[in-house]
Amino acid sequence: MRFIETFEFWSFLDSVMSVTTAFVLGTLIGAERQYRQRVAGLRTNVLVAVGAAAFVDLSMRLTGNDGAVRVISYVVSGVGFLGAGAIMKEGANVRGLNTAATLWGAAAVGACAGADMLAEAVMVTLFVLAGNTLLRPLVNVINSAPLDTRTSEATYAIRVTVADDAAPAVRDRLTRRLADAKFPVGDIETEEVSDTAVDLVATLVATSVDRPALEAVVAAIRREPDVLHVSWELSTGGVE
Repeated sequence: MRFIETFEFWSFLDSVMSVTTAFVLGTLIGAERQYRQRVAGLRTNVLVAVGAAAFVDLSMRLTGNDGAVRVISYVVSGVGFLGAGAIMKEGANVRGLNTAATLWGAAAVGACAGADMLAEAVMVTLFVLAGNTLLRPLVNVINSAPLDTRTSEATYAIRVTVADDAAPAVRDRLTRRLADAKFPVGDIETEEVSDTAVDLVATLVATSVDRPALEAVVAAIRREPDVLHVSWELSTGGVE
């Protein structure tokens, strides 16, 4: 059997240490995520850490350090796709970025463990945990401070409800009015409301917005023909 010819006890023990370390450290990271009921919890973070460790360890045993470097680059991009699945857009808010970043950190921990850099794996784990726990009070303090929309970067969304057949014409007029008011339009999406009406959602991104000017634009749009309803909302990028 090929296994009998290639099995080396000490190399196997080294792999066990790498994967076990990734498992334990991934558990620490995942337990904090599970406690906070995030999308990617205990099992996901453990599997990411163990998988990264296994791939890096395998490549080191087969092709040495050069092969490990190539595999680590694939791990980084692969976990990026995995993290994208945890990111959700809710209106003008984006949730899950912190969860995706934590998965990236778990992969880094696993890669360090797989490369036999166990002390470095522990260090990265401590920093990931510190980012998710020790920085939380600071985030709460910053978020509780009064928001000055004149100096903060904010996302404004104007929602215009129109008749379905009038949507193209209203979209053009909406774009022109926002451009005349010097409000840059990031995107205008169409959302179906009913069989006869749709919502045109214009997303504005600006570092400084004059509220009275925005209210004036909304009032002007409200007087446009075929417009059934107009509203706007402000988001500072609610990131999980």
